Amino acid sequence: MAPNLLIESILPHLGAILGLGLGVILIARLMREKRRPSNTFAWLLVIILAPYIGVPLFLLIGGRKIKKLTNDKRSLRLHTEDHTQDYIEDSPFGLLGHGNKTRFLPDASDAYDVLIESIQNAKESIDITTFILSHDAVGRRVVKELSRKAKEGVRVRLLLDAIGSFGKKTFYMLELEKAGGKIERFMPVFPIAFPGATNLRNHRKIAIFDKGTAIIGGRNIGREYMGPNPSKSRWTDFGVQIAGPAVSALNTIFEEDWAFASRKRGYKAVTQTAVKPVEGGRSTIEIMSSGPDTPDDPLYEKVLASIQDAERSITIVTPYFIPDEVLQRSLSVKARTGRDVTIIVPQRSNHRITDLARRHFLEELQAAGVKVLAYQREMMHGKAMLIDQKLAMTGSANMDLRSLFVNFEVAAFFYSKPDIQEVSKWISDVSSRCAELQPRDLKRQRYLKGLVEDLSRLIAPLL
Repeated sequence: MAPNLLIESILPHLGAILGLGLGVILIARLMREKRRPSNTFAWLLVIILAPYIGVPLFLLIGGRKIKKLTNDKRSLRLHTEDHTQDYIEDSPFGLLGHGNKTRFLPDASDAYDVLIESIQNAKESIDITTFILSHDAVGRRVVKELSRKAKEGVRVRLLLDAIGSFGKKTFYMLELEKAGGKIERFMPVFPIAFPGATNLRNHRKIAIFDKGTAIIGGRNIGREYMGPNPSKSRWTDFGVQIAGPAVSALNTIFEEDWAFASRKRGYKAVTQTAVKPVEGGRSTIEIMSSGPDTPDDPLYEKVLASIQDAERSITIVTPYFIPDEVLQRSLSVKARTGRDVTIIVPQRSNHRITDLARRHFLEELQAAGVKVLAYQREMMHGKAMLIDQKLAMTGSANMDLRSLFVNFEVAAFFYSKPDIQEVSKWISDVSSRCAELQPRDLKRQRYLKGLVEDLSRLIAPLL
C-alpha cells in the first residue's frame, strides 16, 4: 500500500486509535494505584463505556495522591526535641499534644465573635486557610479586620482554595494586599503541573493567631456559617478554639500548604517550633491532616480503627454520608453485635445528588440496627464523632469518600473528659432537633427517581 493511501486510511481513525492508547495507559495507571475497588471499577466503567467522556474526565479529576507533594512535605514535619516529649509526641496517625486549653464553638454568633476578636488581638501573625471566603458582609468584615492588622505590621497570610473561593478575589480583597497582607490560591482550577488534580481541593479550615492559638472546625467564612446576629437560615455547624501544643501541628500543616500554594514565588517553608503547654491546660488533643499530601489515608484509618474498637456506642454527625465498603460493613457489624450506633444527617443537604447517593447506605445500615436521625431545621453542616464517651472528633472532614480519600482535610481527636462532654453536649442538642427516619423513608423509589438513585450510588466513588 502506498504511503499516502496508508495515511489516508489511518487518519479517519486516528482519534479512536489515540483514545484507545490513552485509555489503555490510564487503565494501567488505575491498576497500579492504591485505590478502593469501587473507585477503580467506577473509573474503568466510565473509561471503557464512554472513552470520549471518561478519558478527559480522568485527566482532569482522576488524581488522588501527589507523590512529589508527599515527599516534599515530609521534610517539614515537626521534629520534637527531648525537652518537648513531655507534652508533644508522635501518634500512629498524627501529632498528640498535652496541656491544651479548648473552647468549643457550637453557636454561629460566638464563632464569629471569637474569630473577629482573635484577629483584633493578634500581635505578630495571622494565618488563615479556608475553602470558601464569601463576598458578603461576613467575608468583607473579616478581610477589613485582616487589612487593619496588616497595616499595623502584623504578618497576615490568607490561603483560599481556588475552586471553593473561585472568583472571590474582587476589589474588596485588594485592600488586604495593599495593606501588606498576602493572599494565595491553593491548587489552580486547571493545574498543569499536576495532571488529574483539579478535584484535589483544600477543604481545611484553620485560623492561627500568633502561632499559639487556633480555630478549626467545619465553618467556612460567610453568612451561611457565622455572623454577628442569629439567623434562622444559618447552617448548624461546630468548631473549637485550641491553645497549646496541639497548635504546633496546625502551624506545620498551614506552613506546608502555604509553601505549596506559593511555590512559584520561590517561597521556602521553615520547620515550625513546638508550642508550649498553657497554664491550666488539661486537654489532650491529637491533630492529623489527610489528603493527597499524605502517604496513606490517616484520617480514614483513625476513624475506622475507632469504630472497630468501640465497645458500647458510636455516634457520627455529618452533612454528607457516602462510606466505602469497609466503613459501611464495620458500622453494620457493630450494630448487629449489640452496639448503639447512630448516624445523624440533615433531612435535606445542599447537594441533592449526595442525598440520593446516601439513601442506599443508610437503608442498609438501618436494616442492621443503626439508628438514622434526620436534622429537621436548617442545613446541618457540622462534623463530629463520639466513641464510647471516651473519644471525640471534629474538624473539616465529612463522612464521605471525597473527604476521607481525596480532599486535603484536618481533624482534631479529643481524649480528655471535659472536651468529650462538650462534643457530647452538642450532639445531644443536635439530636433533640432530629426525627428518626423510618424504613419507609429510605425505601427505594420506583421508576425514574429509583433510576436516579441507582446512578447516584454508582458514581458515588467519584463524588
